[in-house]
Amino acid sequence: METTETAKVFIENTDVPWQQMAEGVRRKIMAYDDRLMLVRVEFETGGIGTVHQHHHTQISHVESGVFEVEIDGKKKILSAGDAFYIPPNVWHGAVCIEAGVLIDVFSPMREDFITVKE
Repeated sequence: METTETAKVFIENTDVPWQQMAEGVRRKIMAYDDRLMLVRVEFETGGIGTVHQHHHTQISHVESGVFEVEIDGKKKILSAGDAFYIPPNVWHGAVCIEAGVLIDVFSPMREDFITVKE
């Protein structure tokens, strides 16, 4: 497990590289340890977070923009300041109606997001 001796405790947005995910969608993995992960996801208008599921608990905050969020077959329009909760193994996705940013928190951390550099 990461500790303050090995993990960065202060993360500046400009120090974290973008990862292109799909057309109109990119992300920054801001911070994580074994139990928790924070991810910044930027969407262009029309960008799609394809419907999927995972065993992690997820909470997302709409930092900016407007999104149609689908959770377990139910859809709702959410905008800046709103948030949503996704239990483990529940199908979910989002379509960006107005360009914006989602701040995603996962527990435990998303090991599938981490690339091993050799």
